[in-house]
Amino acid sequence: MPRLCLPGFLLLAACLAAPAQAAPPLPDLQADPTRTSVSGLSSGGFMAAQYAVAFSASTFGVGVIAGGPYLCTEVTLGGILSCMKGTPDGAASFRAAKAAAARGAIDPVAALATSRVYLFSGRNDPTVLPAVVEAVRTFYREAGTPDAAVKAVTDLPAGHAFLSPSFGSACGVTESPYITRCVTAEGTAYDQPAALLTHLYGPLRPAAETVPVPLPFDQTAFGPTDRTGLAETGYLYLPDACRADAGRGCAVHVVFHGCRQSATAVGDAVYAKVGYNRWAESNRIIVLYPQVAPTESAVNPRGCWDWWGYSQADFATRSAPQMAAIRAMVARLTAPAQP
Repeated sequence: MPRLCLPGFLLLAACLAAPAQAAPPLPDLQADPTRTSVSGLSSGGFMAAQYAVAFSASTFGVGVIAGGPYLCTEVTLGGILSCMKGTPDGAASFRAAKAAAARGAIDPVAALATSRVYLFSGRNDPTVLPAVVEAVRTFYREAGTPDAAVKAVTDLPAGHAFLSPSFGSACGVTESPYITRCVTAEGTAYDQPAALLTHLYGPLRPAAETVPVPLPFDQTAFGPTDRTGLAETGYLYLPDACRADAGRGCAVHVVFHGCRQSATAVGDAVYAKVGYNRWAESNRIIVLYPQVAPTESAVNPRGCWDWWGYSQADFATRSAPQMAAIRAMVARLTAPAQP
């Protein structure tokens, strides 16, 4: 809640000098720990893939929108550029994951064989090319994930963006807020949150017409911002049914925004307008929208998730600052009831 300033120069000066009130803490809930999934766009797509591999024992599904495979920059000649516009080797990525699991840095890879996977690549995406997303499919084939558990959508002329049925730029455009509207061959607007969540969770109840406002929460409780690179405030969508029942039986889905797409850059476009919340409300899915803070320095000026090592060398492991922070948030939302 904003601070109330009274008129008068001295009072106004004192008010402006006072520290901003911190967002409320992330609530302790009792959501179902077996129904956690993640998705994201661009750097968020890489981060979703990375999180789903590192925490595969507690993450059953992943949606990768214009993102690439685990540890891509570590196994791909050419690094970041090749992991966006080249042809990464998904099999090499899986071998890197097996090695990380063998040394205990991530969960055992056996659980990946039972994952549900949604992949999306727009035909007009100039930022992350289709071959990069295809490498994620190869990664999961190497992991033993059945083809039927992997849904790949590659036939829409989308740019580099989330696809919303009711908000955003024209299809094929790549511009802020990196959310677009595309029409399918059947003549209907493609509802990406519906397609993604349906593939992960199964048939859904119809989307809600109106939804509550997402809640801000304090991300500093999960690590100092100068270490995690996170913004001070994240956002939580809590369906009315989950709010009334402390989250019991509800699923948790984490949405990772892309570069230049945090709330600092695009306001509530991602956490309120892409369309996840309408489906979450009617299907008892809690949606977590963690936020990265863009830096004034050259470290992370675009506010990207760390999928190449700007925070530290072991950025893709369970103990890495961003990874551990998000896992702690999920753990708070899925904590068992205290006796």
